[in-house]
Amino acid sequence: MKALAFDQHGGLEHVKIMDFPEPMPGPGEVLLAVHAAALNRLDLWMLEGWPGLKLKLPHIMGSDGSGIVAAIGENVSRFRVGDRVAVNPTICNNPNDLNARRGFDNMCDDFAIIGEHIDGFLTEYLIVPERNLLVLPEHISYEMAAATSLVYVTAWHSLITRGQLRAGESVLIVGAGGGVNTASIQIARLAGAGPIFVVGSSAEKLAKAAELGADITLNRHEVDWSREVFKLTGRRGVDVVVDNVGMATFNHSLRALRRGGRLLTVGNSSGPRFELDNRLIFGKHLTIIGSTMGSSADFETVMGLVFAGKLSPIIDTVYPMEESLTALKRLKDGDVIGKLVINVR
Repeated sequence: MKALAFDQHGGLEHVKIMDFPEPMPGPGEVLLAVHAAALNRLDLWMLEGWPGLKLKLPHIMGSDGSGIVAAIGENVSRFRVGDRVAVNPTICNNPNDLNARRGFDNMCDDFAIIGEHIDGFLTEYLIVPERNLLVLPEHISYEMAAATSLVYVTAWHSLITRGQLRAGESVLIVGAGGGVNTASIQIARLAGAGPIFVVGSSAEKLAKAAELGADITLNRHEVDWSREVFKLTGRRGVDVVVDNVGMATFNHSLRALRRGGRLLTVGNSSGPRFELDNRLIFGKHLTIIGSTMGSSADFETVMGLVFAGKLSPIIDTVYPMEESLTALKRLKDGDVIGKLVINVR
């Protein structure tokens, strides 16, 4: 089978389409014939690598995907060959883990993300646990399902499950074009939050943010956005900030919060290590909330909202498998609004 993979860490020159043996499903598993896979910045971080990372190489990329059940293993009862399915990319290898039993399988000790800790969706066939599948309605395309799971579940778990966002609360989203940010705008609007502020790097990205539900957009090249948000809220600050940028923006995000506000983080696209002014945290009674992915319940909730048309993933461009490197380069350059999706078949 064909798969997009890298055999050593570094740059995009190490990524290529390779041949792999077709896997066989074991008990409780299905063989997924992948139809669509979506890209995430996680794919670039895995390619670059970091000290201490122990990854089986070559590594198949892609943490979002959807497709058709091609074969089933023993004890699979909920799905049949030919079923169209969406896939939760969060794997808990020990369902008896304490956190998993409490419903937080994304916090279990033996935790993995498809495409990060194990081979991903940018392949013709992939083994997936039956418990990670959800039947895909006919009116939802494979591309839409692939563009939803990681970023919308991540945003939902951060904003709603962990952040407890309430109607009427003000929100600042740092970044306008990325998948988690476009998802966060929609989810904040659905939750009744407002006003919703969005910081972005271009007029095009900010126009899309406004279309998705942002009330006030700020171009980071034109204004000191943390001061501007403080000014626009009557020197109060916002209730919640969503910051997945990290090093370049974290202190600005803390300054934009009201006393008792909450900062939500699920990533660090500008870098993981930075200094904090601790006076901002204890002096303003701030809470920093981190989260990774989401639970199975979050996945089913989010996909249900997509199936019902209440959330709609933003797809920038769909590429054939042969043009995956073009898509990865665009992702690296940051010239993206929403998700880049690869048609595997």
